[in-house]
Amino acid sequence: MSETEISTLGEFGLIDHLTKDLKNVNPSTLKGVGDDAAVLNYGDKQTLVTTDLLLEGIHFNLNYVALKHLGYKAAVVNFSDIYAMNGTPKQITVSLGISKRFTVEHIEELFSGIRAACEIYGVDIVGGDTSASVTGLIISITCIGEAQKDKIVYRNGAKNTDLICVSGDLGAAYMGLQLLERESRVAKEVKGFTPDFSGKEYILERQLKPEARRDIIEFLDDEGIVPTSMMDISDGLSSELIHICKQSNVGCRIYEERIPIDYQTAVMAEEFNMNLTTVALNGGEDYELLFTIPLTMHDRVNNLDNIKVIGHITAPELGYALITRDDTELELKAQGWNPLKD
Repeated sequence: MSETEISTLGEFGLIDHLTKDLKNVNPSTLKGVGDDAAVLNYGDKQTLVTTDLLLEGIHFNLNYVALKHLGYKAAVVNFSDIYAMNGTPKQITVSLGISKRFTVEHIEELFSGIRAACEIYGVDIVGGDTSASVTGLIISITCIGEAQKDKIVYRNGAKNTDLICVSGDLGAAYMGLQLLERESRVAKEVKGFTPDFSGKEYILERQLKPEARRDIIEFLDDEGIVPTSMMDISDGLSSELIHICKQSNVGCRIYEERIPIDYQTAVMAEEFNMNLTTVALNGGEDYELLFTIPLTMHDRVNNLDNIKVIGHITAPELGYALITRDDTELELKAQGWNPLKD
C-alpha cells in the first residue's frame, strides 16, 4: 500500500478527504461538516453533550490496538455516556492531534472505525479539528445527544431501598487488556513469538471493540422503566457505584455472588492469579450500564439475562458495603483506574 504524507493534503485537505461523502441521517442535523460550526435543531427535546479525550501512551497502545478498532472504540465510549443519561446520541465532532509518523492512510484507517461506529448507532459526524502533535496520537470526540426532559436520568436520583442493577458482565475488558499487555511484552523479548488468542476472543473484543448498551436503553423504554440514577461503567463498578451514592446521599449493599462475570474472564483471572471479584469491581472499561430502580420493579427485571440485580440502596449512614459469599461485610472502596494518579 502506498503511503501519503499528511502535509501533502494540509489540514483542510485532510478533512475534505475524510468527510467528502458523509451523509447525515438525523433530521436534527441542519448543517454538518464544512462551516464554522454545526447547526442542530432539537425543538422541545433536551440536548446532551459529552466529550472524551484519548491520548496515546495513556489510554491506548498502538503496539496491539488496530487503528480501526481504536476509532470505533473512541466513538462508542462517547455514545455510552449519552445512553447513561437515558438519551440517544445523534452527532459527534472529531478532533485529532497527529504526529509526523502517521500517514494519510493511517488516519483513514482510524476514521473508518469512527465511521463504522456512527453507521451502526445512527450518529452523524458534524465537524471537528486537526492539529500537529509532538506526543503521538490524540483523539478528542464530543458527542451530542437528545432526550425527553422527563426521561433524562442523572447520578443523583438513587433512593433508599432502590435496587442496584448492571447490564451484561464485568471484568472482561480489564482481563483482555492484561492479556494484550502480557503478549506484547513477550513479543518484544522473544524473537518470532506469535500470540495464541484462541478461546480468549470475548475478553479481547470487550477491550478492543466495546459496544454501548443501546439495547438496554431501548428495553427500559419499552418497559416504561425510567431508572432513578444511572452511569456507565468506565472506571470500575465500585468507583461508579460510589459516585452514585455520594451524589444521591445514600449508602449501598452489593452481593459478591450476584456480580455477573463471564467464563473467559474467570479463566484469565485465574491464569494471572488475580482475585476475580476485585477484577469485576475495579477493572473498568466494560461500558455496561449501572442503574437503580424502585424496589417495586424487582419482578420486571429479576429474570432477565442481560440485566442483573446485584444489591440495593441503603440509608447513607450505613456506608458502602460488599457482602461476600461467606456473608462477610467489607467496605466498598473506589479503586478503579485514575488517569491523573502517578
